Amino acid sequence: MAEDSSTPTPGALLSVRDLHAWYGESHILHGMTFEVRRGEVVTLLGRNGAGKTTTMRAIMGMIPKRTGSIAFEGKELVKLSSDKIARQGLAYCPEERGIFASLNVLENLLLPPKVKDGGLTLEQIYALFPNLQERSASQGTKLSGGEQQMLAIARILRTGATFLLLDEPTEGLAPVIVQQIGHTIRRLREQGFTILLVEQNFRFAATVADRHYVVEHGQVIDMIPNASIDASSEKLRGYLGV
Repeated sequence: MAEDSSTPTPGALLSVRDLHAWYGESHILHGMTFEVRRGEVVTLLGRNGAGKTTTMRAIMGMIPKRTGSIAFEGKELVKLSSDKIARQGLAYCPEERGIFASLNVLENLLLPPKVKDGGLTLEQIYALFPNLQERSASQGTKLSGGEQQMLAIARILRTGATFLLLDEPTEGLAPVIVQQIGHTIRRLREQGFTILLVEQNFRFAATVADRHYVVEHGQVIDMIPNASIDASSEKLRGYLGV
């Protein structure tokens, strides 16, 4: 069941309440309501087309028409532009990764502007992603799929953002790379990052997340604590069609 939409829970870092969003005339989000507490990893689970990516894009101000409330550290974001939202300390890593073919790995890493103090240094990023240091002079799109995903995540860590929105970071990756991405997410949490993760693979999500919101038809229809995910596996399979 969806959470109560009236009052954010004390300690919520991000509180989304009754969020609606449209692409043109298409009404995609129909009252999304959920929250993420500081230091959590929270997933949005759901089938393709459920509204998970649209939710992330709406949070980041990338969808012009949206209504409802998106509060981050108590500040309302729903009327702010994308650049102003980024300056609050949120960063989005899209599913398509957005690696620039004309730039090498180091240039891709250095491209996003810093929006706040406290971003990771190159040395800290290379400690998390040693493959990127080894491939720093390689063309960005010559990397493997897993390395490109690592580069896409690494790039936003320099910006000073402390709240990361990761969209399908394991999509299409080999199992060994999926394990590396999971390890990275857990390391980032240990370093103080808060993460909202879009996933379809609830088995992977269970290895990194505290709680899971199930999204269907642009709404949250259930919230499952990670401690209950095994007991809820049949219900999840029904939700996700797997």
